[in-house]
Amino acid sequence: MPNRTPPRRKELTRGELAAQTGCNIETIRYYEQIRLLPPPPRSQAGHRLYGDDLRKRLGFIRRSRELGFTLDETRELLCLVDGGNYTCAQVEALAREHVREIERKISDLKQLKRALETMASQCKGGTIPSCPIIDALFDPGTRLPERNTVVDSSA
Repeated sequence: MPNRTPPRRKELTRGELAAQTGCNIETIRYYEQIRLLPPPPRSQAGHRLYGDDLRKRLGFIRRSRELGFTLDETRELLCLVDGGNYTCAQVEALAREHVREIERKISDLKQLKRALETMASQCKGGTIPSCPIIDALFDPGTRLPERNTVVDSSA
């Protein structure tokens, strides 16, 4: 008797897509709301059905986010791909600008680290409720390092 396995369904529900890709359902929903993912077709019962193209696009989005690209940068990359009329030079320019931004953030983080280490070095770790770190945070006259950019990885 031949081994019969049911044919593999190409379309996935949102929950199946989330499970298969490791992406949170709410994140997928958010990517649809901000139009990084186009609205998927629906089954006759009204369920969203994600085909291989949307699964690959979600993978692209996730990998670009893992590399630290912002949502806007990811959108820009996808617009290039969607237009089908992009050059490697355009993508390289975006990647190199992203590298420059990472270098700025690293510089900012090093300055913040030095400032916090300086404040912590003044702390004696005592048991009384007096702390030079807290005092420095309350004192508007305490000189903190100038920052070139705001370090914000949430965007």
